[in-house]
Amino acid sequence: MAVTYFKRFRMEIDLAHPLFLAPPLPPNYSLLPWHDSLLDAHAEVKYQSFSLELDANVFPCLGDREGCRRLMREIVSRDGFVPEATWLVIHGPRRRGNTEYCGTVQGVRDGNGYGAIQNLGISPAHRDQGLGTILMHAALTGFQQAGLSRVFLEVTAQNSGAVQLYRRLGFASTKTVYKAAEVAYA
Repeated sequence: MAVTYFKRFRMEIDLAHPLFLAPPLPPNYSLLPWHDSLLDAHAEVKYQSFSLELDANVFPCLGDREGCRRLMREIVSRDGFVPEATWLVIHGPRRRGNTEYCGTVQGVRDGNGYGAIQNLGISPAHRDQGLGTILMHAALTGFQQAGLSRVFLEVTAQNSGAVQLYRRLGFASTKTVYKAAEVAYA
């Protein structure tokens, strides 16, 4: 094991400006607002979305199903948890057993009164359909409904697709930070 540093961007958006227009949901997809019964579904989508990605090196809990459950429990137990900014994307009918959970985002309020996007993720089989944009729009609208005027997120600089998405949606880089992480060398 060795320690390496991952470059990450803090990106922010001012909710006083009009939000971007979200594309319509593709056929057979739906958004589900936060409900306590969906904690495990959020954790599973988080695992599917990040376990094979660079961010599982930056945040090892994302590479482990139980780690994703712990992280979800931690997020929703925070004083600043914002249920209005926490959403799932599902594919298929809403009947039990026929629904596939495939996208997740969570929102919290930080100590300074800013909204913070937590772990926007789309499972690999459902990417490139605009679902990330749709989830981000739902989360930002939820932050507005909760009375927040500014939202930030952090993204690993090497995740160029996510960085481009966030810039396209109106986020601007405000700071660069470095996250130390232990990684195994083969």
